[in-house]
Amino acid sequence: MQAVVLEAFGQSPTVVELDVPTPAAGELLVRVRAASINGFDVAVANGYLNGVMEHHFPVVLGKDFAGEVEAIGEGVDGFAIGDQVFGVVTKAVLGDGSLGQYVTVPDAIGVAVIPDGVSFADAAVLGLAGAAALDSFHAAQLTPGSVVLVAGATGGVGQQAVQFVSQSGATVVATAGSNDEVATVVRLGAASTVDYAADVVAQVRELHPDGVDAVLHFAGDPTVLAALVKPGGVLVSTIVQDPSQVSVDGIRVVPVYAAPTGATLDRLARGQAEGSTTVTVQRAYDLADAPEALRDFAAGTLGKLLITID
Repeated sequence: MQAVVLEAFGQSPTVVELDVPTPAAGELLVRVRAASINGFDVAVANGYLNGVMEHHFPVVLGKDFAGEVEAIGEGVDGFAIGDQVFGVVTKAVLGDGSLGQYVTVPDAIGVAVIPDGVSFADAAVLGLAGAAALDSFHAAQLTPGSVVLVAGATGGVGQQAVQFVSQSGATVVATAGSNDEVATVVRLGAASTVDYAADVVAQVRELHPDGVDAVLHFAGDPTVLAALVKPGGVLVSTIVQDPSQVSVDGIRVVPVYAAPTGATLDRLARGQAEGSTTVTVQRAYDLADAPEALRDFAAGTLGKLLITID
């Protein structure tokens, strides 16, 4: 099979030929039809997780996937050969990834059946970003009428978070820069926008002098943004690893680590199927061009970058 791999630390990702993996007990072998790029993939490609996670080289990059179950390992329950599935590669060791024609994934977490009406391309952009957005939304414990700043609203996580928050009855202030970005986040439910390239705090204070009830932090300086949170409010972050990193008294700081459980993936896919939530795809690439997609992602995206795989 063809796959996008990191051969060693300090090298650039390349497309190479590898043997098709064999599913172990409790695993599915998925013929991948589409995948997408996440910040995690860029971090692995740049060697940022050296010493943080164990690497089994060659490391196949990629977390999000959508495709068909090709084979099943011993003890797999709830899936059958031919099922159309999607999800997130959740293994503790870096080695198996979704940017290839095949990937093995555990059946216990990170995989769900694609519902009718959702394409491989649609499903492939939902998993990791959607889980991060939904987990952040739940962690914020919002009530109708809350005012929420979504920082990093134009990316894959932020776009889904804007929709979850606005549909809950809360008021969304979203960061955005270009006219296209502003139009996108407003279409997804933002009541107002602030320019992330300017003074975000001053802009939010102009709109809401008393501050906001919550910040969903996917980009920017968390300590600066936390100063906008009213006493008793919350900053939820996919970037902050420990609350002690944000020294602002009187608010909760909640780090979030996305958990793509079956229930979460089902919720994301149902939203896509029903049209209640959606994800913007900025550009689609062939597998051979996935290294270019990794570079493009690092420059910033409006939504997701899709990889289609023959």
